Amino acid sequence: MATSSSAFTVLGLETSCDETAAAVVRGRAPGPGEILSNVVLSQIQEHRPYGGVVPEIAARAHVEVLDILIEQALAEAGVNLDAIDAIAATAGPGLIGGVMIGLTTAKALALAADKPLVAVNHLEAHALTARLTDGVAFPFLLLLISGGHCQLLAVEGVGRFRLYGTTIDDAVGEAFDKTAKLLNLGYPGGPAIEAMAKTGNPRRFALPRPMLGREGADFSLSGLKTAVRQVARTQSLDSTAEADLAAGFQAAIVDVLVDRTRAAMRRYIGEIGEGRVLVVAGGVAANRAIGLALAALCLQEGFMIRIPPPKLCTDNAAMVAWAGIERSALSLFDDLAIAPRARWPLKETAARKI
Repeated sequence: MATSSSAFTVLGLETSCDETAAAVVRGRAPGPGEILSNVVLSQIQEHRPYGGVVPEIAARAHVEVLDILIEQALAEAGVNLDAIDAIAATAGPGLIGGVMIGLTTAKALALAADKPLVAVNHLEAHALTARLTDGVAFPFLLLLISGGHCQLLAVEGVGRFRLYGTTIDDAVGEAFDKTAKLLNLGYPGGPAIEAMAKTGNPRRFALPRPMLGREGADFSLSGLKTAVRQVARTQSLDSTAEADLAAGFQAAIVDVLVDRTRAAMRRYIGEIGEGRVLVVAGGVAANRAIGLALAALCLQEGFMIRIPPPKLCTDNAAMVAWAGIERSALSLFDDLAIAPRARWPLKETAARKI
């Protein structure tokens, strides 16, 4: 076992939704780390006919391929289990069937190889990715935007989060997927909307910007989604109009994210002050229009911006392995009796040492 001052080599497993992934990462906090392998198998084709993720299909797919991906990740990294310092796996939040499969597999490997187990919060894995890629120091401000989550938080350390804002209804990625479904653009919706928006006129349709200018940093996106539905149902849309609607929707999302993030920045400055870095994480962080708008906001507000590469924004096991490294350095290991969790707020991640 590596000591807290030396580099750790961790095998990470990710099965919380519709990607099955295994990775081996080596490094020490605060990073950057070295990704020795990062194998991701997407289930998009299996779920596309249904316009979204079907939990039973996702769980079955994880069972069928996870062992193969673990073997591939170890082979690509050029290591065996003896060289691994800890086994890390997403233990929640997520689709409970998939989470159970990944966590149970990690427990079996940890027991068989006599390695410590790290049960990783999927959201914390996203939150710490910028340390893996850029060595971002604590504290920093985090905008976490994905298919199931939309939050603004101060990240003060491993397991130490201060929530500034969250969605009171839809997450950003969910809103993208539902809008794409209304426009018959298929699944996943985010990349389809982004591509179509490039040719559209964002000012053609008057769409709302929910919560804009409101006190606090919470989000609400269901009203925007409803407005898009009303346009789609009451007007005959040709391809030009559909592109305009996609562009208008994306522009509204951008405006909301910028406004809510600005509010969180000002609260962060008042409460913490140091570490003026905005980290954008989660699958929607790969959207270029959103990234450019947030970069402009950071320039205005005196923040630096860090967005991991797109392949590390979407679900992957390298981020889980890195979270395992961060927790291993603090001896935050987990008992084999730990249970998977469908819901797991970040404020509950400050686990005690065992």
